[in-house]
Amino acid sequence: MVIDNKVAISTPESLSLMTPEQFAHLGDGALAYVKPIRSEDVAELFPQAPSIAPGLQLFALLAADGTPILLTDSRDAAIANAWEHELHMVSVH
Repeated sequence: MVIDNKVAISTPESLSLMTPEQFAHLGDGALAYVKPIRSEDVAELFPQAPSIAPGLQLFALLAADGTPILLTDSRDAAIANAWEHELHMVSVH
């Protein structure tokens, strides 16, 4: 893991030293992930979005803390937007 241009080795001991508040802000403004969502679920993440036809597969670009950034119909477009804004993509399982 790289934080502020320093390499940190993640071990159970080092992670236990983080406070819940520090953990909640890990990756702020630097990390993002893409989440596939159905059009029926858009209102949960994007309450301001207009009504969308049901049954569509969409992709949400989310900040490390889950804050929605972008909604698109293409995974590639979400990833390109992350790169454009210099966000590091992470895999979330």
